[in-house]
Amino acid sequence: MVAETFPVNGIELCVETFGEPPDPAVLLIAGGASSMDWWEDEFCRRLAAAGRFVIRYDHRDTGRSTSFPPGDPPYSGVDLAHDALGVLDALGVHKAHVVGLSMGGALAQRIATERPHRVLSLTLMSTTIGATPDADSVSGPGSPVATTDRDIAEMPDWTDRKSSVERMITATRTLGGLFTADDAHLRRLAERVFDRTNDMAATQLNHWCCPTGPAPRQPLCGITAPTLIMHGTADPMFPAAHAHALAAEIPGSRLVWLEGVGHEFPPAAVWQQVIDEITGHAARGRQPA
Repeated sequence: MVAETFPVNGIELCVETFGEPPDPAVLLIAGGASSMDWWEDEFCRRLAAAGRFVIRYDHRDTGRSTSFPPGDPPYSGVDLAHDALGVLDALGVHKAHVVGLSMGGALAQRIATERPHRVLSLTLMSTTIGATPDADSVSGPGSPVATTDRDIAEMPDWTDRKSSVERMITATRTLGGLFTADDAHLRRLAERVFDRTNDMAATQLNHWCCPTGPAPRQPLCGITAPTLIMHGTADPMFPAAHAHALAAEIPGSRLVWLEGVGHEFPPAAVWQQVIDEITGHAARGRQPA
């Protein structure tokens, strides 16, 4: 794997790749307030071993990418979607299989509707129709949402490594399911996230208080890329109705349930299922949901 920082849209984004550039590219778009670390190394290696050039990156305000003052992000969700395309441009990749999770799923939907020529296939995980989670749905342990000066003043001290790690573990467990990793594994991952992150407060705040931007110019029913929807049966943030609504909106999409999975990055128990689906669904073509 190779990690580099690239200039993209006037900022710098940290990008890491797995596999060989000649293979079909898979772009992994993480959820809100999530660095690329949450797409775990071994998951990415296995996906690359299936003959894919895997790309993951830190959103702005996460990981090693450019950060802005906490609570005052000078960008919108549209810019976050453009960042994903900018990553492809920086790597010289014209088309990719685009995989988006949660907020990343909303960004992927925008890309598929507005830049269909860049999308070989679309995979939407743990997400809903064209929207990022609202303040009520994402607030809670480890995922605070600040929309006012008072909210920001009452935020925990995200410079403290121990408490930040504990909050990330608690948040993951709160939103997880039957197969969420144990605390030791989550602690190693959260410590890595903390140690790689330029500004944890910006990570925890800015994606939730930035505007989503104007609605996509085209409706989801105009998506032409083969579309796979994967959704956990135990997702507490976006229950099953969200997945059904998304599948109904995108013609020919295919809905696959991840039994016992919550609102989380794929846990190890379903890695093989997820990898098989991502690598296989484009070849099967568009089928009714």
